[in-house]
Amino acid sequence: MLQHLAPYAANEHNSRGRQFAEPSPNNRTEYQRDRDRIVHSAAFRRLEYKTQVFVNHEGDMFRTRLTHSIEVAQIARSIARILQLNEDLTEAVSLAHDLGHTPFGHAGQDVLNNCMQEYDGFEHNLQSLRIIDALEEKYAGFQGLNLTFETREGILKHCSKKNAERLGDVGERFLKNWQPTLEAQIANIADEIAYNNHDVDDGLRAGLITIDQLCNVALFREQYEIVKNLFPDLEVRRVIHEVIRRMINNQVTNVLERSQQQLLESEIKTLDDVRIFNGPLIAFSDTMNSQNLELKQFLRKNLYRHYRVHRMTVKAEKIIRALFNAFIEDNRLLPPEPYGKITVIKGTVNDNNVTDRARIVADYIAGMTDRYAIKEYERIFNPMQLT
Repeated sequence: MLQHLAPYAANEHNSRGRQFAEPSPNNRTEYQRDRDRIVHSAAFRRLEYKTQVFVNHEGDMFRTRLTHSIEVAQIARSIARILQLNEDLTEAVSLAHDLGHTPFGHAGQDVLNNCMQEYDGFEHNLQSLRIIDALEEKYAGFQGLNLTFETREGILKHCSKKNAERLGDVGERFLKNWQPTLEAQIANIADEIAYNNHDVDDGLRAGLITIDQLCNVALFREQYEIVKNLFPDLEVRRVIHEVIRRMINNQVTNVLERSQQQLLESEIKTLDDVRIFNGPLIAFSDTMNSQNLELKQFLRKNLYRHYRVHRMTVKAEKIIRALFNAFIEDNRLLPPEPYGKITVIKGTVNDNNVTDRARIVADYIAGMTDRYAIKEYERIFNPMQLT
């Protein structure tokens, strides 16, 4: 099954294994098992109702964290297959990379991190790891999903030295300045390709940005001019789709060409060569990197800071902050499951550890979907909401 893999690809034979030993699966690879556990997790299902840019109830056609994760996995697997890397590991990392996101996207993360400043902060990337290592409670023999080292490592894209020191095996590469597997690097760049291009699509669909504005951005303008020349009478909706799919194809092709060149020139032979290489090997060319930066800057200015998006951001901040403060001040406002975790530490050596209690509150809030957070806010703060 693994004969087609390049010598520097990750595979079961050079895996660092799982935290808790388990019999090998009979009819699938170890990384397929990881992928399957992620897909069947509660955290993965909740992504369906978590914001990408637009809150779920704003429209059925906008992307959510779930659809984004699936799109990332599709792009990543395509790249991995051509480079003869491990598709199953690439897919597992891609599907799990956003598990730790709060409701209301980056706005939710920012305000929850602000609330948690006294208690070691909050970062969605670390939360993704916390979910798969501890918070998912499904299996009899262990907490979490007990994923392989390579999947866990790939999910953790960035990490401070302070956090790396307490994370053990997956934190090691940040202390040694090593690189993750090529499969993890693919998932990372596929994430960038997916969210930039699909945010363009959603922004146009919502009417917050226009084609005329986007024609000032080279990545969009080049493909738009090609499409208009080839299909002058095509309806606008199909023009947009055609342009965006060509943008994605253009970026994927660029990644493949640049990465193949780097792997060849750097004489990468093994996974260890990948780890000690000075920088990522899966990358855009310098020109494409500049064009991507231009697109990001455009989206930040014209979409993410649009007044309609900002209004929702302000509401999200109010909801998250109010919920956090209420639960910290009175733990009994929490539902039975998170409150039960707090009562477990009461009367123990950790009884006075406010950080532990705050982390339980943060776990509960981070796990909420957008609509659940809104309902919970109503239940606590609306005098007319009795249940």
